[in-house]
Amino acid sequence: MTHTDAHRPVTPDVAPPAPAGPPAGGRPHGPRRQVPRWSELRPLLRTDFSVPTRAARVRRAATVDDLRTIARRHTPRSVFDYVDGSAETERSTARALAAFERVEFRPKVLRDVSQIDLTTTVLGRPAAMPLILAPTGFTRMMQHQGEFAVGAAAAAAGLPYTLSTMGTVSPERLAVARAQDPQDTSDLWMQLYLWQDREASRDLIARAAEHGYRALMLTVDTPVGGARLRDVRNGLTIPPSLTLRTLGDMSRHPSWWANLLTTEPLTFASLSSTGGTVSEMVDRVFDPRAGLDDLAWLRSIWSGPLIIKGVQTAADARMVVDAGADAVVISNHGGRQLDRATTPLEELPAVLDAVGDDTEVYLDGGVRSGADVAAAVALGARAVLVGRAYLYGLMAGGQDGVARALEILRTDLRRTMALLGVTRIEDLTREVARLREHG
Repeated sequence: MTHTDAHRPVTPDVAPPAPAGPPAGGRPHGPRRQVPRWSELRPLLRTDFSVPTRAARVRRAATVDDLRTIARRHTPRSVFDYVDGSAETERSTARALAAFERVEFRPKVLRDVSQIDLTTTVLGRPAAMPLILAPTGFTRMMQHQGEFAVGAAAAAAGLPYTLSTMGTVSPERLAVARAQDPQDTSDLWMQLYLWQDREASRDLIARAAEHGYRALMLTVDTPVGGARLRDVRNGLTIPPSLTLRTLGDMSRHPSWWANLLTTEPLTFASLSSTGGTVSEMVDRVFDPRAGLDDLAWLRSIWSGPLIIKGVQTAADARMVVDAGADAVVISNHGGRQLDRATTPLEELPAVLDAVGDDTEVYLDGGVRSGADVAAAVALGARAVLVGRAYLYGLMAGGQDGVARALEILRTDLRRTMALLGVTRIEDLTREVARLREHG
């Protein structure tokens, strides 16, 4: 209490009686004005003039789109566009996002939702929620921690993580890093593209099996590279070239460039053929002749679960299940291959009808929130895959950013389930969600 406060007359906390009529001038009554004291203002001030740390930046993000905004500010444009962009007109990505906007929830009321259980099983193993971290190529380009950061965040969250053939960390190094945590019991999967060199593919599969990768995910929608026009216009090469344009970009993103230039060289860990654009590399290395006989060959040399990613029609889903697939991912590669391809969420009902209970069905494309996860599961997906969502987090804040992205998705999912009146993942059914004909 100040000296002035001590001599201020004490008045009772009771409103004075209202006068019988309006005051002079006819104005209505209202609160009396007074000059605020510093002791009253001080608790309201929340000004912080310090520069926020990377961890503080990502903690403030309330949505995946917030992480995207942070990522755009702190990452070179060509790198951000590599993650954010799609093929040609980018209609496929826009339609995937629009499909989730068409979801209409039908909540149940007067249910006890004090305890929400997000856990489920994916390929027979526990998962903390119905979400899988998708394989993404060249991950250390987005942020120098790359796959190490993503794998650690996935393990901490209790979720499966799929390492890409086009990754910048080898299967061995990631497995060794994960093995250093004795409490880590999460799932590690390996993604595969069929190379023209089949013996190199066989070797990679053997290495994955030797180092404890439980499932193999074959991506089948890349016979040739898609026309990713943002990459073409930005002149993005693998690895990034030091042109006048990129040298100028260093002044705007000095920490990103410092990390790139002071850490180990940025290369594909499982490929010896690098250089050029991503599409050029795909055309040079991947095998456009891949067919069903290759699926039979994989089934003969891989004893674990086999997942086929890139299925886009019900007929193809049935075909790969008959050929030995344990799970399918309805996916158009995040819109990065064939523009105007089928939209995974819209194709889901037909695929489910085609495969029945013979396999688990996942989908990716357009998942940006826990409500999207709930919608996909309610419409029949066993789980969803996310790629861009966690890469925005990675670019925004490394491992902290990935962890924040997963936390946002988890919090969204829990809240959505509570508002829907369901308490378990298995209660997310078509009874609580439907796709409207129009947005």
